[in-house]
Amino acid sequence: MLQVRNLVKKYGKFTAVDNLSMDIGEGEIFGFVGSNGAGKTTTMKIIAGLLAQTSGDVLVDGVSIASGLKGIKRKIGYMPDFFGVYDDLKVDEYMDFYSGIYGIPYTERKLACGQLLELVNLSHKKDSYVDSLSRGMKQRLCLARSLIHDPRLLILDEPASGLDPRARVEMKAILKELRSMGKTVLISSHILPELAELCTVIGIIDGGRMVASGSVDAIMQKLSGNRKIKIRIIDNVETAVRLLQ
Repeated sequence: MLQVRNLVKKYGKFTAVDNLSMDIGEGEIFGFVGSNGAGKTTTMKIIAGLLAQTSGDVLVDGVSIASGLKGIKRKIGYMPDFFGVYDDLKVDEYMDFYSGIYGIPYTERKLACGQLLELVNLSHKKDSYVDSLSRGMKQRLCLARSLIHDPRLLILDEPASGLDPRARVEMKAILKELRSMGKTVLISSHILPELAELCTVIGIIDGGRMVASGSVDAIMQKLSGNRKIKIRIIDNVETAVRLLQ
């Protein structure tokens, strides 16, 4: 579904993305993990067609963004870590507005918007103003907006960022539902355990380079093998040894 080939993005002498490659198959959930500034957002913006690469290529469903960007954008739903909402609109007005932008026929909008609000558990808020929603609800509304044109590939940039524990649980439940629907998802986070239970494949980026990628189990095992635990015993060594055994 998605192939990234030798992707490079430079800003003057600074290289934000450095010869990065990855493949995401149809229906896979790819966890893109890295610290802030590692190059996750830059890579995702290039894939979404919002930022031009310096070199390399991105193919969505076999089509290069260099030659078929307009058609590719119809297949992609992009959700940045947080993007603006129109606070003076009600939730159903907000969804109707964006369904119109994507060319959803007027006669189909009510049903489509209603189904998406139900998916993100916001049906009960359809008559509420966007300004009255919590951050977690706004994030879920933005996710619904990203799905309005039924994209095959979802690009989600830290969708759980800034959410409280309850809101994170709600977001995870929605992402699991998307996985069951067969959506192909590229999702980023700077916290590996946050993605481990959701993803089929994990890629770790550092300094703009993909330093590791593979199945969740393989990545977790690789990281665990390099982990060292130091224990300092202040008193009673025999008791400590017995407890550890």
